[in-house]
Amino acid sequence: MKKKMLPVISALLASFFVVSRAPAATTVLVEAEGFQNRGGWVVDQQFMDQMGSPFLLAHGLGAAVEDATTTVAFPETGEYRVWVRTRDWVGSWKKPDTPSSMKADGTPGEFEIVVDGTALKTIFGVEGARWHWQDGGTVNVENERVDIALRDLTGFDGRCDAVLFSKDATLVPPNEDPEMAMFRRRILGYPEEPPDAGSFDFVVTGGGVAGTCAAISAARQGLQVALIQDRPVLGGNNSSEVRVHLGGKINLPPYPAIGNVVDEIDPKHQGNAQPASFYDDEKKLQRVLAESNIQLFLNMHVNEVEMSGSRISAVIAQNTRTGERLRFPAQTFADCTGDGTVGLLSGADFRMGRESRAETGELLAPETADKMTMGASVMWYSVEEKVTSTFPDTPWAVQFDDHTCQKETRGEWNWETGMDRHQVDEFEYIRDHGLRVVYGNWSFLKNKSKWKQEYANRRLDWVAYIGGKRESRRLMGDVILKQQDIEQSRPFPDACVTTTWSIDLHYPRKDERFDGEPFRAVAEQKEIKPYPIPFRCLYSINMDNLMMAGRNISVTHVALGTVRVMRTTGMMGEIIGLAASLCSKHNKDPRGVYEDHLEEFRQLLERGVKSADSGESRT
Repeated sequence: MKKKMLPVISALLASFFVVSRAPAATTVLVEAEGFQNRGGWVVDQQFMDQMGSPFLLAHGLGAAVEDATTTVAFPETGEYRVWVRTRDWVGSWKKPDTPSSMKADGTPGEFEIVVDGTALKTIFGVEGARWHWQDGGTVNVENERVDIALRDLTGFDGRCDAVLFSKDATLVPPNEDPEMAMFRRRILGYPEEPPDAGSFDFVVTGGGVAGTCAAISAARQGLQVALIQDRPVLGGNNSSEVRVHLGGKINLPPYPAIGNVVDEIDPKHQGNAQPASFYDDEKKLQRVLAESNIQLFLNMHVNEVEMSGSRISAVIAQNTRTGERLRFPAQTFADCTGDGTVGLLSGADFRMGRESRAETGELLAPETADKMTMGASVMWYSVEEKVTSTFPDTPWAVQFDDHTCQKETRGEWNWETGMDRHQVDEFEYIRDHGLRVVYGNWSFLKNKSKWKQEYANRRLDWVAYIGGKRESRRLMGDVILKQQDIEQSRPFPDACVTTTWSIDLHYPRKDERFDGEPFRAVAEQKEIKPYPIPFRCLYSINMDNLMMAGRNISVTHVALGTVRVMRTTGMMGEIIGLAASLCSKHNKDPRGVYEDHLEEFRQLLERGVKSADSGESRT
C-alpha cells in the first residue's frame, strides 16, 4: 500500500508533554495549540501544510488578549535551555533601514513566556520573518510541575507554535521538514500507524456548505458517513469565522428537488461582514448532529492519503488540538476542502491559475495563461458606541492618507488580497497582508484622518483571521466546464446542478494614488441564463473513487466565476451524496454511475434528498 503525505506533524495537547530521555539530556516539547486554557489566543491551522503545525494566535485587534496557560510535568528539576517556535509576522514588509523601535518593542505580535509566574527575559515574535526556533535563554526549573503561560503584549496577532525545554545546552531543534517532522514525531512519541476512526461508506473532507450538504445527502440514503472539518465550526465561508452570505438560487430545473438540504442549513440572512449571529453556526451543526449515519470530526486536518493504484484507500487526519491521528477508510471519498487537498495528496490532476484564450476558446480568458487567481478576503466589522474608543498607531501596517484611506465602517468582499500570489503556499502572507490593510486603514481613520471625530465612538469589533478564499486548485474531471458551454447552453446527458450566478471574475483594483500591493478588488460580471452543469465535473479524471464539490470542481478559471457561490456548491454536495449511494449500492466508482446507471441516477435526482422534517423515507 502506497502512502502520499505532506510533511505535517501537528500538536499534542500541551497538558500532555513528552520527554526525550536521550543519554545526555532531557527534552520537553510543549505544543502551544494544546494549552489547557487558551485564554484569548485562538488556534490557527490554516498553514499547517506549509509551516508544519497549527499554532496559537493572539488576535486581539490591538488589545492584549488573556494569557494562555497550561501545566507541564518536568521529570527533573534544574536548568533548561528554552526554544520557542515563532516569527516576526510583519518582517516580510520591513525595509533594511527600518528603525530599531520597529524591530523590537515596536513590533506587533510580541509576547512573553512566563514560567511559574516569572517571565523569561527574552521577548518573542520580534525577529525573523520566517517561522523559526527563537532562543529564549535558560530557565531554572525548581518544581516538577510547572505552570507555563503565553503573555500577549500587543494584541496584534502574535503567534506561537511550540515551546521546547532541554537540558542539552547545545541542542538546536530542526526547523525545516522533513527533519523537523521526524524530530517532533520522535519527541512526541506519535504512533507510526494511526488507528481507524470507524467503518465508513463515504468520507467527506471539508465541512463548508458543500461538504456539509454532501454528508447529509449521503447519510439520508443510508450510508455511513465521516465528515472531517479542520475548524471548530461548520459552514466554511458562510460561518461566523469568515461571514460571507449564501449566493445563487436553488430548487431549479432540471431537478427542482435539488437544494432542499441547502435550504435546511441556510441561515436565511443576507449580507457579508455582519454580526456572528447572521451566519447561524449552530443551525448547521445541529442538522449534522441529528443525522445518526454521520460521524462528525471537527478540528481534524487531513494531511495524508493512502493509495492502492489509482484508488484512495483511506485518508489520515490529525487533530489540530491534541495531535491525535486517525485513519478513515471508505469505498468513496469527497474532496470539499476548496483547496483540493485530498486531490493533491492522492495525485489527482489539477489546475491553478488562468488558462489562455487559445487553449480554451473563452472570450473572457486572457491572451496568455498565467498564475493569477481570484483573491482572499479578510473582512471586518465595526460598531458605533456611546463612548469614545481608541486604537493604537500602527507604523508597521499599510500606511494611508486622506486620499488613499478607505472611509468605511466595515470591510466587504472587495477587501481582497493575493491575486498575484499562490493561494495555498503563500496564504499566510496573503492573510497577513489583509490584516495589515485593515489595521493600517482603521488606525489612520481613528487617529490622523480628517474624519477622526466622525469615527471617535466607533470601535473595531471583529476582523476575520480565517481568510475567505475564492479560488485555488481546481481538480480535473472527465468534463472541464468552459465559458461557451454555459453561454451556449451546451446540453450534457448528465446535467445536474444548476448554476445561476453571473460569470463573476475579480481583478485587482488599480488606484494611482496608492503604490503598494493591491488590497481591493473589482468584479466584472457577465450575466447568464440558468445552466445545469454535468456530473462529470464532480469526479476526478484519474482518481477512481474521488468526487469533489465546491470551488475545486472541474472548470476553467472563467467558468469558476459562476459555479463558486455557496448555494450552488451546496447543491453539488447534495448530488455527490446521492451519487455515493449508487457507488455503494452497485459497487461502482463515480464514473461507473455515469456510464452504467445514469437513468437510475436521474431518478434519484428527481426525488432529491428528503427533508429531515418530512418523515418520508430516506432510502
